[in-house]
Amino acid sequence: MGQHVGTVVELFRYPVKSMAGESVSSVVVDWQGIEGDRQFAFYGSADRSRFPWLTGRDVPEMVGYRAHFRDPEVPRHSSIEVATPDGQRLALDGEPLRSRLAELAGTDVRLMQVGRGAYDAMPISLTTTASSAALDAAHGVPLDRRRFRLNLIIESDAPETGWRGKRLCFGGWNDSAEILVADAIERCVMITIDPDSTEREPAIMKLVANEFDNRVGVYAAPSKPGLIRRGDAVTIVD
Repeated sequence: MGQHVGTVVELFRYPVKSMAGESVSSVVVDWQGIEGDRQFAFYGSADRSRFPWLTGRDVPEMVGYRAHFRDPEVPRHSSIEVATPDGQRLALDGEPLRSRLAELAGTDVRLMQVGRGAYDAMPISLTTTASSAALDAAHGVPLDRRRFRLNLIIESDAPETGWRGKRLCFGGWNDSAEILVADAIERCVMITIDPDSTEREPAIMKLVANEFDNRVGVYAAPSKPGLIRRGDAVTIVD
């Protein structure tokens, strides 16, 4: 049966790298990760580095752009609409959005669809409510979890770091996904960007570095394709 360790309370996917995520009731996990997650990314057309992606590290305003699939049930084949901070709704692949981002970045940018996902490291990220509570206590007031751009929030009394090397099963159904928990996530300046105002708060970085060794959440990789649903029981199956 496995050891019950929590319940899925929030699920997020990010259609476009560095843009705001969508809260969803369920996700499909395949061998590449969560379907539709970081499926598209903008990049500097003249950038020949190993990391050419346009992100909130350099253009924090990107976090205020809200991308969503027009047909959320089939993200692989759906078009994407982006709500801009000033209330416009633009096609992801249209010239108006590309021009706006190029102006913000100060360089020419292009859009790429990345079948395996434009991930910084591994395809799935998660934390627990116990870890979130520790962050809130250190900060003094609740800290917006959207800053950390996680895929899964699990209600649990245990910190997720204790699950390293363990396989987690979600729901226990025939179609349930399983994931293998890996290393803690080392954080960057993305967490300093307010998800609503897009203003930077450097004190957040200092707090996480000093109190949490600059690590919040853990990475994971698929070990069995399937579904994860909000409300699923989470069990360790190793």
